[in-house]
Amino acid sequence: MRRFRARGNGLELSVLEWAHEKPRATCLVLHGFMDASASFDLVAPELAASGLRVLAPDLRGFGESDRVSGGGYYHFPDYVADVDALVREHVQGDLFVVGHSMGGTVATMFTGARPERVAKLAVLEGFGPPDNEHDMAPLRTRKWLEELEKAPKNAAMSQEDAMKRLVTAHPRVPREILETRLPLLASKDGDRWTWRFDPMHRTTAPVPFFAKTYASFAARVSCPVLYVSGGPLGWRVQDEAERLAAFSHAKHVDIDEAGHMMHWTKPRELAAALIEFLR
Repeated sequence: MRRFRARGNGLELSVLEWAHEKPRATCLVLHGFMDASASFDLVAPELAASGLRVLAPDLRGFGESDRVSGGGYYHFPDYVADVDALVREHVQGDLFVVGHSMGGTVATMFTGARPERVAKLAVLEGFGPPDNEHDMAPLRTRKWLEELEKAPKNAAMSQEDAMKRLVTAHPRVPREILETRLPLLASKDGDRWTWRFDPMHRTTAPVPFFAKTYASFAARVSCPVLYVSGGPLGWRVQDEAERLAAFSHAKHVDIDEAGHMMHWTKPRELAAALIEFLR
């Protein structure tokens, strides 16, 4: 594994790379919200061993990648533009894209916008958040403005407080697994910990998510698609079947009892499903 900096779209992204000696294709792995590329450390080496070059960027404002400058924000098209710049500069030949949660939405949007560039797409419970009505837009914008006014910050905390927040965010993930994830998601200074994400991510995104928009991107995806869900413990949107049906060539695999954070709880099973699909 190595880490390098990739510049594009005005920001520098921190990218982890696991590579086979003679890779047959590049697999781009996009993490989810409040996650980071390093937490795919249990899956990426398996993908690389199967003959792939694996690139896993910290998306803007997460992990060790740049945060937006004053007055900027984080919208889905921003992530897509960053991915596009990374691919144009650092990927040649066949490209596979794997996206988890928020990263799955970004992966779908990128593939829908650049269908000729992606050979295969895997979405790990990444069909986007619940649908919204258009009249939610002014309410979300108002809430966003109110939260910006408070100038959110990432305060330093004890290890126990950090673990409590991880347990609250991921109540279905065993604590012993979360303890191994903490050093990947937070920085330690003495006995204090600070999250490695821009606190601006804590604010409510002002632009509502619309399922029809997501479906329009999915409909333009021309490559084979694998949808992986985490069983009854996963995070499943109510209209999951409709969003899956928007893809023209999609297969569904369910990893029972994996839950939403399947790359933490069932990494071997997830790696096996991806390797079989990407083969």
